[in-house]
Order: sequence, then C-alpha cells, then structure tokens
Amino acid sequence: MPDTRTISVAINGKPYRREVETRLTLADFLRHELLLTGTHVGCEHGVCGACTVLVDGASTRACLMFAVQTDGRRVETVEGLAQGEALSPLQAAFRDHHGLQCGFCTPGMLMTLTELLRESPRPTEAQVRDAISGNVCRCTGYQAIVAAALDAAQRMSERS
Repeated sequence: MPDTRTISVAINGKPYRREVETRLTLADFLRHELLLTGTHVGCEHGVCGACTVLVDGASTRACLMFAVQTDGRRVETVEGLAQGEALSPLQAAFRDHHGLQCGFCTPGMLMTLTELLRESPRPTEAQVRDAISGNVCRCTGYQAIVAAALDAAQRMSERS
C-alpha cells in the first residue's frame, strides 16, 4: 500500500485539500489530480524549465518537487496569470511579440518572467536573459521572448 499524506495547498488562489502519495511530483499532481495541464513536463530532471511554477512566489521546478512539500504553501501556475478572459500584460506581450512558436516552453517562461517582473519591475535586457537562462526554447531564438518581457515591464509600469 502506498504511503500517503493529506495536504492543504492554495493553487492560483483556490484552496485544495487532497490525499496524495508521498512520491507524487508537484507536476503530476497539478496535471493529473487537478487537471491543470498548463504546467508542461519536458525533461523530468529540472533542466528544461517547462514545468516552472511559483511556490510562495519563487520559481520552482514542479518535476523536482513532491506535492507533499506544498502543504500549507501557495502555488501559482500559468492558468492563474489571466484575469478571467483578459490576458496578463506578460501574456499579451508574448502574443504581440510572437514570443512563442510551438508553445511547449511558454508556461515555464511566463512563470519565470512573472517572478522576475515582480522582483525587478524595470529589468534590463541582461536581467531578462539571465532570468530565462534556465528555460530551454528550441524554436524562438529567445529574442522575441526578451522583447515581450521588456514590453510587459513597460506596460505594467504604465498601469501603476
């Protein structure tokens, strides 16, 4: 019989209480238990960044974290970025700058950049490139992603 534990976690502001196997990864919990499939699983070694979510505001590889480790914590996924039907400024900038092609890396990129823009509302190009250096994109060449992040920072500063 598998070892299980009951956890209470807030995901995108919504509270969840679930019994989970102690070996279940956060990525699999999000995707298979809660059907939040925006968190992608690529390498399952924490290298590609496709599974990046925010745990208590910090970028975290969901493939390397166990769901039980989120007990009492706050998790944000790509599904939580939009406000209803309205895209977040970062999502809108990705759309406008064609910051995605196949889209596989996009959720991880968006979550990584969400953390960056919270910590550094007016980042430099070098800061953006440093922030996304742990996220692999095989399609875009990164320039459109960087442009989108810088544009999102501008949009966000104009709104405040």
